[in-house]
Amino acid sequence: MLQRLMFSMLLLAGCASAQRHVNAADTHHRLICVVPMIGKGTPADPKRPQYTPWPPSQKAKGIISFTSQVSDDGKFALVEFAALDDSAFAQILNDKTVKAFEKGKASKADIVLELKKYKRDFDLDKFGAVAR
Repeated sequence: MLQRLMFSMLLLAGCASAQRHVNAADTHHRLICVVPMIGKGTPADPKRPQYTPWPPSQKAKGIISFTSQVSDDGKFALVEFAALDDSAFAQILNDKTVKAFEKGKASKADIVLELKKYKRDFDLDKFGAVAR
């Protein structure tokens, strides 16, 4: 009887502690945008996507990670920002010159349709910021 009880408890503990792995690309709050490239192209002011943290050691108002690709014409960047809290995106979302999509709210088709206007070979499945 004691062995059955122990076995049952171990089985229950194993089931209760099992968790599904969450893809890192699906964690945190994420925003996919088209932003202008900024900067003079000097070491002190390099060309970079607007709203990305600079210098790199600083976090820009809650943005913990980002990835970007330069548009085909070099004037814009396609960027995915990751943040612990969606309030980190307030400035970006209030900028009417920026096209922005909240990951998980906007459809993949809408995102791809817009971003392919800037980068012909854009692939959303190969794009994303890694945030841990």
